[in-house]
Amino acid sequence: MKIKTIRLVLGDQLNSKHNWFSSTDDSVLYLMAEMRQETDYVKHHLQKVVAFFMAMRNFAEELSTKGHQVKYYKINDEDNPQNLNELITQEVSKHQAASFAYQLPDEYRLDQQLLNICKELSCDTSVEDTEHFYTKRKDLEEFFKGKKNLLMESFYRMMRKKHHILMAADQQPEGGKWNFDHSNRKKWNGAPQIPHERGFRKDATNLLAEIEAAGIVTFGNIPDNNLSWPTSRADSLAVLNHFCKELLVHFGDYQDALHTQEYFLFHSRLSFAMNSKMVSPKEVINKVLDSYYDEDQQIAISQVEGFIRQILGWREYMRGIYWKEMPNYANLNKLDNTNKLPEFFWTGNTKMNCLKHAIGQSLDTAYAHHIQRLMVIGNFSLLAQLHPDQVDQWYLGVYIDAIEWVEITNTRGMSQFADGGIVATKPYVSSANYINKMGNYCKGCHYKHTKKTEKDACPFNALYWNFLDDKKEYFKDNQRMAMMLNLLEKKNASELAQLKERAQEIIKNPDNF
Repeated sequence: MKIKTIRLVLGDQLNSKHNWFSSTDDSVLYLMAEMRQETDYVKHHLQKVVAFFMAMRNFAEELSTKGHQVKYYKINDEDNPQNLNELITQEVSKHQAASFAYQLPDEYRLDQQLLNICKELSCDTSVEDTEHFYTKRKDLEEFFKGKKNLLMESFYRMMRKKHHILMAADQQPEGGKWNFDHSNRKKWNGAPQIPHERGFRKDATNLLAEIEAAGIVTFGNIPDNNLSWPTSRADSLAVLNHFCKELLVHFGDYQDALHTQEYFLFHSRLSFAMNSKMVSPKEVINKVLDSYYDEDQQIAISQVEGFIRQILGWREYMRGIYWKEMPNYANLNKLDNTNKLPEFFWTGNTKMNCLKHAIGQSLDTAYAHHIQRLMVIGNFSLLAQLHPDQVDQWYLGVYIDAIEWVEITNTRGMSQFADGGIVATKPYVSSANYINKMGNYCKGCHYKHTKKTEKDACPFNALYWNFLDDKKEYFKDNQRMAMMLNLLEKKNASELAQLKERAQEIIKNPDNF
């Protein structure tokens, strides 16, 4: 049968539950492609490229097995145009298709590219929702219309009410509180025992050879050529089931914990599966709620609420902020930070134990949990006043789950305060005390977390006070910074001068520390 319609499926649109796939039609061709356009717009972690290619190939095979017509371009196929413009034009022309359809992309650059492509096509064009998120692109903007502050907490409460998640009678939260964040800050000291993660051993040898032959520039490691991430819907459901059965019971307690011997603690490792849409946030939350309401599992509400807040709250909120603020958001640098990214971000070679472990783990696994990203790596980046463009590019490349809509708002907003407070009401910075409180990173470190200006003093301490002093004019009217600025004001002038001298030494030569 002649192909009448071409439907594009992007690499992060692997949603087998989408209405497109509810029935087969030989006149519809599904178009998928591995492209240099996508591997090269930022330097990606090797595991990220491998995982996306594997997941895309598995998805294409699944569609074909179910009877759908699929055209799939591998990275080294001779007739692969390597960019969306030529790919779509080529296929529409080849089949003389009457119509072209795509699902709304989650990245602004792709959204604009596809809009422009459709203007040039001679056939009919249409676009559909991805049927993945709880919210539409502009829901957050509508919710906050006329309001001064874009507080995530108020958005989260609205979402809980709207979808009746963890709600009791009379629109009150189950457990009597909306937020159990104060119960989610325990330090893990070896107990309770952490079950082994639900990993995989996917042989990537052949795919690695293809990536090398294509000349794709990557960074990071893939131990023994085996990928340990879910790359199919079945894999993703296995990870979800493992999380609910083995990890959820302690997730909330230790979600902020840091430990040198544990990469994943009680975290789900579902972010790549969700961000590629192999599973949906609704499926994940419903499974978590089933476990919570299962009397045999005996899971406290603080464990469950902490997890749901990340997905129903932060994930949907960050997406809404992205579509409200782009494209200007990508260029914001409200604190005028301009320093270069240290070389140790690419190697993990630093005497600062917390950064050595958090960055080393990121390079080894393409993963770090939110406190490692925010309060270790992000904290240092902001205190060292690194340029948010460089920080942004590193985060977008290194993490397997980093797609711009969720990465940039967390990095440029939450972590680097480059947006001037659109996302966060204050900068997330701390001295060494917080890092020491949350884990064992400070134990055995070359530097002492209690010292301030000595040669073996933790760099975070001098950097912290230097940052407050450098940016005090910017934060003078920020009520949440008042206490710290008051403490800064009381500092002895000589001590502050020593702290700033030490900080400048670190900022000028970060790779010596």
